[in-house]
Amino acid sequence: MKRFALFAIAAAAAAQQKYDLLLDNGHVIDPKNNIDRVMDVAVADGKVALVAPAIQPSDARRVVNVGGLYVTPGLIDLHVHVYMRPEMGSPSSSVQPDAHSFRSGVTTVVDAGTSGWKDFAGFRKRVIDPARTRVLALLNISSVGMGAGKEDDPKAFDIEGLVRTARENKDVVVGIKSAHYAGPGWESVEAAVKAGNQAGLPVMVDFGYLNKIRNISTLLLDKLRPGDIYTHCYSGHREEILDDGKVNPAMVAARKRGVLFDVGHGAGSFYWYVAIPAYAQGFPPDTISTDLHTGSMNAGMKDMTNVMAKILNLGSPIGDVIRMSTWSAASAIKRPDLGHLTAGGEADIAVLRVDNGDFGFIDSAGAGHRGRRNIVCELTLRKGRPVWDLNARAAENWQSFPYQKKPWTK
Repeated sequence: MKRFALFAIAAAAAAQQKYDLLLDNGHVIDPKNNIDRVMDVAVADGKVALVAPAIQPSDARRVVNVGGLYVTPGLIDLHVHVYMRPEMGSPSSSVQPDAHSFRSGVTTVVDAGTSGWKDFAGFRKRVIDPARTRVLALLNISSVGMGAGKEDDPKAFDIEGLVRTARENKDVVVGIKSAHYAGPGWESVEAAVKAGNQAGLPVMVDFGYLNKIRNISTLLLDKLRPGDIYTHCYSGHREEILDDGKVNPAMVAARKRGVLFDVGHGAGSFYWYVAIPAYAQGFPPDTISTDLHTGSMNAGMKDMTNVMAKILNLGSPIGDVIRMSTWSAASAIKRPDLGHLTAGGEADIAVLRVDNGDFGFIDSAGAGHRGRRNIVCELTLRKGRPVWDLNARAAENWQSFPYQKKPWTK
């Protein structure tokens, strides 16, 4: 009888626990909702249930103490390459999204033009749908995407096919990519913008190579629309910084007319000699992204938190760094459902630690720069479940853990 009574009490207590998980006493930064203070975040059924001060721990089945850490929306990496086509190997040096996203607090990645419309069905089947990471896509203006040698071929720019595919996959296609074009004219950019107008989508441009006809001023002031995205903004390859060390006036003017500037670090597109003067002249990025691929992840660009730490040490406050990596990125791709901790939204959450000390950061040339702060991801939740836990903060102690003690047999 006594045992039954204890069981009944325990069952009643469990029934009263409204939340699956409580992130307790963390510094919440949620730019969309103008939150920048110590608060608690409760999660239930994969959704954000409540963000408030002093939520009762007894209301949650699991309580995670995140005191001294930052709690943010799951990070959005606006520029990655994650489509390895089996028939072509990995022409874009793509990586598997789940192998790299969660460990740096990223819950959403945007593949930046690895796929064109003709191979998008395979991309969706093999990568987008099976991934635990939310994978969105910018369709390449080249119908066969990257790695097929067609980004320079106007004959491969099939606007009708691209727009049709974007409309049929509007849940995951969030834009159009023009990249690596070396032709004498504007065919790639103009085709991408035309497709963007028809599909109602933004265009991201990796400008490729300059010539006398194709210059950055014409691109930014005449070709791109407000809301279009110029990635690799600190590359220095396309006269972002002029010979006198000044930020190209076209970039300043383009920002005023609504063109967005994305980091897109990559293996060859982020240099201290560009970024430091740009910051000194008041030109931070609008969004932070990695340009993740096998070449960049083993070079100066380590991961999303590494790029965020670089921007932090260049002078952006931590709140701005989080905004650039969450709500600003979501807004750039017209996904207002992402990048915030509004109650009822999917519980994609990053818990970040900002360390003070002496840290080194490498640019795309291999040049070093010292910084006083570093960002480390402690915990990542995707749909309310821990998918990365650096220091076992959300894990149950082994002594009470419900092990399934079954032998492995064949």
